[in-house]
Amino acid sequence: MKVAAVQYDIAWEDPAENFQRLEARIADSVKCGAQLVVLPEMFSCGFSMATERIAEAHAGPSAQFIAAQAKRHGVWLCGSFPELAAAGSEATLDGRPANTLVLSSPSGELSRYQKIHPFTFAREHEHYRAGTEFLVREVNGVSCCFFICYDLRFANEFWVNAPQTDCYVVIANWPEKRRSHWQALLLARAIENQAYVVGVNRVGRGGELDYSGDSAIIDPLGQTLCSAAMAETTLYADLSPALVKKARERFPVLQDRRAID
Repeated sequence: MKVAAVQYDIAWEDPAENFQRLEARIADSVKCGAQLVVLPEMFSCGFSMATERIAEAHAGPSAQFIAAQAKRHGVWLCGSFPELAAAGSEATLDGRPANTLVLSSPSGELSRYQKIHPFTFAREHEHYRAGTEFLVREVNGVSCCFFICYDLRFANEFWVNAPQTDCYVVIANWPEKRRSHWQALLLARAIENQAYVVGVNRVGRGGELDYSGDSAIIDPLGQTLCSAAMAETTLYADLSPALVKKARERFPVLQDRRAID
């Protein structure tokens, strides 16, 4: 399966502008053979805490954009944005949106992952409720597990999903000032779980922070297949579940992992 990691400069709190910018990027990714196209965290608005302005209704404009583009091009497509709970659900009592990754199949069927770890350092937890469930989906024969930004620091949640995961998809708005952490943790998650890691970050400036991108696709052996910094670009790589299986059989780290109370 070929994956495309779209690294771009997000227009601040302007979904319509971001939709327009991304249409060509998604189309170009499909022309290059991508079957899964990955957009950064908060792809339609940037990492803003102004939820009173930017929060969208359940299945609102950003979710509709993801579904429409996936159906139009016949690909899998994902990205996150601030989404309120569906009407009638218990989460509506909270009142806050979740930082929600929406994954669309080529038919437009949507799956959701809500960021389990809001970034308390930036007070995200005050504006966004935390998710409670993992998202693992088979995408063109590749079992993918999805995470958002700060989740990357919590290795245990990657570990618990490792047996059923060929590829971790991690989308982010990770600031340039901590770029070395992002780079090191992406590599660590690939090595310790013997899985692909597709890390997709933004570039540019938003909310008084600078972003260096540093998007990367890393294989189950810990080899960086491609990476990019600073500029808008799209990374491509072919993912093979057979390589994951081979790596784990030859060097059986996962079967030696033990939990000690």
